Amino acid sequence: MIPSLPSRSHRVLLGTVVILAVAMRQATASASLSGYREPCTNEGEEVSISMPCFKCICKNGFVECEQESCPAVDDCYFYKKKGPDECCDKCIGCLFEGRHIDSGTEWTDPEDPCMHYKCVSGVVTRSEMKCYAPCSDPIPPRKGQCCPTCLGCRLNGQKVFGEATLSEDPCVKCTCAGHKLTCTKKSCPVLQCPLSKQIRTPGECCPKCIERREEIHRGSPMCIIGKAVHFPGKPYNGDQCSNCTCQNGTSVCEKSTCPILECAAEDQRREPGECCPSCPMPAEYRSTCTAAGKVYQNNETWSLNACTSCECRAGEVRCANIQCPKEKCGPNETLMTASGECCPRCVESPGVCTVFGDPHYKTFDGNFYSFQGSCKYQLTADCVGHSFSIRVTNDARLTKYSSWTKTVTLKLDGVKVNLGHRMRVKVNGTRVEPPYKLNRTLEIYRSADDTEVIVETELGVKLSWDGFNFIQVQVPTAYKNKLCGLCGNYNSVFRDDLFTRAGLNMTHNVWRFARSWAVGGPKACTRQRRKELAARSPQCKTKKFFTFCKALRTAEVFGRCNSLLNPDNYFESCKFDMCECPHRQCYCDSMAAYAHECVRQGVQLPDWRTLTSCGRNVTAGAAAAAIAMAHAQKQLLEQNVIVAAGSKGNGMRRHPKRIRRPKLLAQAPADLDLLQQQLPRQGKQQKKPQDQLHPKHHKLLLQHQLLYQQHQQQQQQQQQNAIPKRPIGSSRRTPPPLQR
Repeated sequence: MIPSLPSRSHRVLLGTVVILAVAMRQATASASLSGYREPCTNEGEEVSISMPCFKCICKNGFVECEQESCPAVDDCYFYKKKGPDECCDKCIGCLFEGRHIDSGTEWTDPEDPCMHYKCVSGVVTRSEMKCYAPCSDPIPPRKGQCCPTCLGCRLNGQKVFGEATLSEDPCVKCTCAGHKLTCTKKSCPVLQCPLSKQIRTPGECCPKCIERREEIHRGSPMCIIGKAVHFPGKPYNGDQCSNCTCQNGTSVCEKSTCPILECAAEDQRREPGECCPSCPMPAEYRSTCTAAGKVYQNNETWSLNACTSCECRAGEVRCANIQCPKEKCGPNETLMTASGECCPRCVESPGVCTVFGDPHYKTFDGNFYSFQGSCKYQLTADCVGHSFSIRVTNDARLTKYSSWTKTVTLKLDGVKVNLGHRMRVKVNGTRVEPPYKLNRTLEIYRSADDTEVIVETELGVKLSWDGFNFIQVQVPTAYKNKLCGLCGNYNSVFRDDLFTRAGLNMTHNVWRFARSWAVGGPKACTRQRRKELAARSPQCKTKKFFTFCKALRTAEVFGRCNSLLNPDNYFESCKFDMCECPHRQCYCDSMAAYAHECVRQGVQLPDWRTLTSCGRNVTAGAAAAAIAMAHAQKQLLEQNVIVAAGSKGNGMRRHPKRIRRPKLLAQAPADLDLLQQQLPRQGKQQKKPQDQLHPKHHKLLLQHQLLYQQHQQQQQQQQQNAIPKRPIGSSRRTPPPLQR
């Protein structure tokens, strides 16, 4: 059934409207959320919703909700159906000594710690615990404890970290606490369901009811065990090991606990009518053990796997099985099983900071922001132990609103690694070719697909660089609360990432935060520092770039990842970058960054570069062409002169502030580098104008360069022929500027 959704005014989570459709599975299935995924920005934090039965957190840019865990109902036969404002069905509880007790509750007698009680679905089972000491010199129990303990948490040769069971008697539970092992055996609770509705799973201690029924005799004084109805005052048998009485609608049963046996489970025998199984006579014991075709001597131990070990004891194979607890990992955690260990553990993932595009930053704690400064900055550094630092140099590349990462510099332990354009690498000023290894300090190599150069250090710091504008820094968790810079402080709290060098929180002023981490002074800047810079060109309309960036949201390319990782930040970054893109391939930067994050989440992507026309040769060539055009633009701006013939001296005079707009040529020169080498550098250089040219004028600039070269050659020919010519541009008309 699908319950009605709350009104829109109540569907609020931290200021964002959430629409959730709840699909409730019937019977024993757990409930889950379905519908579209709501984006979020408060990475790792809990998100408030109006549905009391669900807990939500922000994970990978999406609101992820799970139903709050309900009490176990494995042993439940009669249950109470949940009400309108309740989250779970409940097993009916027990009324014992004037108190209502929830089903599943266990307790011991304060006067006798070995007397154990358990309430299950209207039945209280009372039994005496049995103790087991797997050592020769157990420590006597302290006051309030029932069983002795053994120093060192080993059971049949197996190291116990949490809980373990004996393979020959799964009802024996051994627990390690404070380097002491305690083993106890409790009897199974009496069940209300008939024997035909009970099932015992191999390796489990107790049977379970395989059917549930809604309570129909609520408030009645009678008791039900199996198919029989019992009334107060008359004793009855709950099973062959228990005697029960009905008290206020609750069956209270006394049950015998079977002794712990020393023989293997397959050798145990239960005689007809007997409550407990028994072992063969001691005379039948052997002095050696045989397992899997191998013979073991008494007291010899061996391991079957990481979770099970065995010991030969008095001719019998005795094994211990570790029980792994159910682990639920939080944000930025991964469930991992270490080599040689039995149980997986939640291990915090390494911190990752990403820089891409124009530039956009995702901090170690998941904060996403953009900053177009054109200076040198501290990306991240160990600000406590000063063991390493990473700096980036941003180049404006003659754009008015954008900047791009030009170089990355890593310093550690007296070593300086410089990563430059086209994945060029220098170590301590000397050019090196990957693969390269420097003692144990660091190793430099290229990625398997040859799209990145990767630097791994002995500190665990890993740096990836694609040679143009993508950077990824990975640090081990040992650096938590020790880092500072543009990548944040790495403390698992995304809200306080934007702290300046002076310790001021600039969450609402990215520019002040980022500029505080500038290094190298004004000489390290390629564009004049300003108090504030517009986020993008006012003429840019990002809607027109939707076509270029929409692949981030299409099922064909990134569909496998979209359900796990919200692409919205990358989509907006993509449109932003396309606003001032000289080669129309800038959308590939955002897609590459998103693909990296998808791989980190364990998603296998199709060949996204081919599907999006972002092949490595395409993007590299386009970026190189853009840089070449930028250099050509700079050279022309520095040589803004027109040569004209005169009547005095050598017949030459210069008008540095006047530019004639000649008729454009149909074709631009093909070899830009050759053209740049041939261009003469004459006359006084002018300062670079404050306003830069838009990339769409690059073709015009190249054509002007060719005209300038041809004009120079023409003037030289005229001088040789001594033929006077009327000065070009003598009309003194100033053409409209080429600047935006």
